[in-house]
Amino acid sequence: MKRFISRLLALVLVCAIGLMGCSNPSTLSGNYSEDTLGLISSLRAAIELPENTEAKSEAQAIARQIINDYASRYRRDNSVANLPSFTTMRTALNSLAGHYSSYPNRPVPEKLKKRLEQEFRQVELALKRGV
Repeated sequence: MKRFISRLLALVLVCAIGLMGCSNPSTLSGNYSEDTLGLISSLRAAIELPENTEAKSEAQAIARQIINDYASRYRRDNSVANLPSFTTMRTALNSLAGHYSSYPNRPVPEKLKKRLEQEFRQVELALKRGV
């Protein structure tokens, strides 16, 4: 009986994981300006969290996923691919994603934080101007 219950539980878990993997709950709306501003606020929150918290690693994982979703949605969209706001945002995302990939257990350096903040401000100004 114990063996049956454990196999049943394993089957249920495999089905649940399989079904969740097939769905893609995207947090992006399709509106470039809104998505970009939302991404910036999410990344700022992930960067500014204190280092020795459980939420930091979860925030980094969510940030990686959002970066991937954002890049896959807008990189081939010709209407935004050549905008200055998108190229600056892509530079910032590449820097942050590179840090998360190369140094997953290290905090984001102060120099990189300052550069990201500067690029985020440039993107926000460009979006206000409509470019």
